[in-house]
Amino acid sequence: MKLLNGLSAACLLLTLVASTSAAEYTRREDVIYGRKFGTALTMDVFTPNKNANGAALVLCMSGGWVSSHDQIQPVFVNEFIKRGYTVFAVVHGSQPKFTVPECIADINRSVRYIRTHAEDFKIDPNRIGISGASAGGHLSLMLGCAGDAGDPKAKDPVDRASSRVQAVACFFPPTDFLNYGKPGFKALGVEDGHKFKAPFDFHEQDPETKLFKPVDQATRERIVKEVSPIYHVSKDDAPTLLIHGDADELVPLQQSEIMIEKLKEAGVPAELVVKKGVGHGWPSILFDDSRTIANWFDKYLKSPQTAQASP
Repeated sequence: MKLLNGLSAACLLLTLVASTSAAEYTRREDVIYGRKFGTALTMDVFTPNKNANGAALVLCMSGGWVSSHDQIQPVFVNEFIKRGYTVFAVVHGSQPKFTVPECIADINRSVRYIRTHAEDFKIDPNRIGISGASAGGHLSLMLGCAGDAGDPKAKDPVDRASSRVQAVACFFPPTDFLNYGKPGFKALGVEDGHKFKAPFDFHEQDPETKLFKPVDQATRERIVKEVSPIYHVSKDDAPTLLIHGDADELVPLQQSEIMIEKLKEAGVPAELVVKKGVGHGWPSILFDDSRTIANWFDKYLKSPQTAQASP
């Protein structure tokens, strides 16, 4: 009974926080940022009703590379809205239908769309941050390390825009699938007990039969390396903050440790906050740790002078 009362109280608190904060922003739902295979890719846009600071924050709505509109909860944006950020809660093409590289492409597209329509959203295209947890953290790092300048020859003006971001702050992300938990241990999506096989179910089309077939081992390892943020680190990457529990059994703390080490070696501002005794998520993550994330974005995004201009 005490547990039930505690959970009920927590739910009531979250409801009250969300309803209280709703007056502080205007929410536009299902803004279409792209289409693929007849499917609309959407985001919800939360715009502060006062004291907007001109900076944008992309929230990757993703856990296990599963993404849906139902995952967008107003309580996720409260701390950022309070500080004046315009928040873009992005839904990507979800596994099991789509694989990790396709999810990455969607998040790239979302940032290009936001930057292309910066004037409409009343944000500075050179002050965009990104955040997420677990798979959402992985996608955030792929933008922070592997976002690009866009294709100047693309027919669609959105695809000509940069997908680079100016700051990253995220939770417990996978960073190196070729050294997962310890050096040399590969998480390729085919191992017994692997929890997320569908998003790693890579196929390629046979040029003769036109049918799709599974990729070979060498191709699989190449793709897995390409979607590991650690192999894209360079000195011009976005300042990065990672928060990770030291008892995480799903995504080892080692994944954040080696990522931060690599970023620092490249001269990129990077910090790791280790949460003692907690696993893959914890109760205070929406409150204390959201403030830590927001503080990081304040440091690198709030002022136009502190943000790195996109190419």
